[in-house]
Amino acid sequence: MATFTPGDRVVQASYGPGTITATNERHTVIDFDDHGIRMFSTSVVRLEMSDVPAPGRPVKRKTTRKPKAKAVVTE
Repeated sequence: MATFTPGDRVVQASYGPGTITATNERHTVIDFDDHGIRMFSTSVVRLEMSDVPAPGRPVKRKTTRKPKAKAVVTE
């Protein structure tokens, strides 16, 4: 059985390529490119090493707040 570590790129038959985010003797967590995060039983999951690079994640932009308009007093 192959030993994988967080950060390894793998391929799983049903979900395709992904990146291992956590693993221990009971569970392996993989962030798949097209299917999100999934958790598997380490002893059951069948994985192969992948040479497919991880896709770029969109950069989240900070939103800026516009200052509230001040009340205009007219007399």
